[in-house]
Order: sequence, then structure tokens, then C-alpha cells
Amino acid sequence: MIRKTLILATLAASIATAALADAGRQGQFTGASNHVTTGMVEIIKDGDGYAVKLGPNFSLDGAPDPKVGFGRNGTFVDGTLIGKLQSLNGEQVYRIPAGIDVSSFTDVFIWCEQFSVPLGSASLR
Repeated sequence: MIRKTLILATLAASIATAALADAGRQGQFTGASNHVTTGMVEIIKDGDGYAVKLGPNFSLDGAPDPKVGFGRNGTFVDGTLIGKLQSLNGEQVYRIPAGIDVSSFTDVFIWCEQFSVPLGSASLR
């Protein structure tokens, strides 16, 4: 019984450590689809969950229906949009819903949902 408890405690600690590793991953936006998208993005701890934080230097040159979402290895993943872009410039925060496992994604996208094209992306490190 003690061994089973120790194994479960070790597993829980490993999961918690992996989740905390997601906080602090960051990247630099580059534009896509002939759009200029610049600035930093970071995954931050937000209460009991996580959020995407666009830095104060974030900028998008404009587009219809821009939203924030996730991708993997440079490709946007459908079903990962977490919010409509609040502003074309400046710092903004988007809470990541509990159902999205941020550790399984390598990129943050600014995505035009209307035309299904990327406006910019940032690889997380």
C-alpha cells in the first residue's frame, strides 16, 4: 500500500512539474498571408489555469476576424481558438480553457477565422 501511494505521489508530482513547465514558454510573432504581425507572446500561469499573454510590443496590421489559437509544428490546429483578438496592438491576455492541453502545442497563431488563413504565428520555446 505504501509503495502504491509513493508511486501515485511521484506521478502526481511529475504531472504538476510538466504543467508548470508550460508557463514561461514564449516566442516571437512573424507575419503570414501577407500580414505584418510582430511582438512577443508568452504562456503564463493564470490562477488555476494558463493564459496566452501578448506582449506590450504586439502588433497586427489589421485583418477581418482575427483570433488567437494554437498550432503544432507550424500548422494551425482546428478547434483551438481561445478568443477574438482584443486589439491590433499592445498587451492582452487570453485564458486557455481547461479542455485545451497547451503542452501538446508548439505554436501560438493569430488566425483569420473568416478566411481560414494565418495572420501570424510564434513558435514557443
